[in-house]
Amino acid sequence: MRQVDLSGVDLNLLKLFEALVRERSVTRAGLRLGLSQPAASRALARLRTMLGDRLVVRGKAGLELTPRGGALAERVTRLLDDARGIVAPAVFEPASATGRITIAAHDHLSLVVLAGLIARFEQRAPALSLHIAQPAGDNVRLVEEGGADLALGMFGSLPGSLHRRSLYADRFVCVVRSGHPGVAGGLGLEQYVALRHVTVTISGVGESPVDVALSALGLTRHVALRVPHFIAGAMLVAESDMILTLPGRLARRLADTLPLTLLELPLQVAPLAPAMIWHERVHGDPAHIWVRQQLVDIVASFV
Repeated sequence: MRQVDLSGVDLNLLKLFEALVRERSVTRAGLRLGLSQPAASRALARLRTMLGDRLVVRGKAGLELTPRGGALAERVTRLLDDARGIVAPAVFEPASATGRITIAAHDHLSLVVLAGLIARFEQRAPALSLHIAQPAGDNVRLVEEGGADLALGMFGSLPGSLHRRSLYADRFVCVVRSGHPGVAGGLGLEQYVALRHVTVTISGVGESPVDVALSALGLTRHVALRVPHFIAGAMLVAESDMILTLPGRLARRLADTLPLTLLELPLQVAPLAPAMIWHERVHGDPAHIWVRQQLVDIVASFV
């Protein structure tokens, strides 16, 4: 291999390349690094000269990697991760910590779990920022690719590079608007199936546990409305005669602010078991260890 004199190489430009791979925009990559758009463009020009390739070119959906850029992307990420690990402090002091922790979670777990985490950040790590990432299906790929430090949700099999820890167990319940005429005498299975249902579709993959349980009994329900968010579904149920089946802990939170009545689900459905997942690259990072422990402590209070 040809020897390269690193004294003339600006390795900081590799941070720009990593940001370009993630953001696919010179402007957004610059913002990520605290650079103005002109400064980021000048840095990109130096990066191209240093590596002898254009690396990124304009495409229909933003910047696209050239073949050499694609070949270098993972290697540069590993190199920078290793460098961060070398210079990272051996201890983590929440009171003086800065930076950002990114967590991917849908509205259900954001409301149930992350409200407590925000309070702990305010009290114990006030300069540490919390960012809730835009959900991407089950968020596994988002964590794999470094778009999120953690993800909360229900997960199936995971790649070997990811860690998992269960958080708590929850059961499904039903909510209807207060004064709903169809459940005055209670909610039996016959009434449940006869009602018009709102269902929440998050990933769009597979049947819901409720429909699987109904199918085992030879029954189906009429899904009148599908929405991507539990909170939106609950708000629509509060103003209609439809019914929504959702996790009990979330249902109780929503019933505190919306005119909803909680009802037992007249059907045996396996409980939910939310978990958190994270990548091996942050497994030993003191800041991430602290955040994960905060989440464990928060859910330990759930009954």
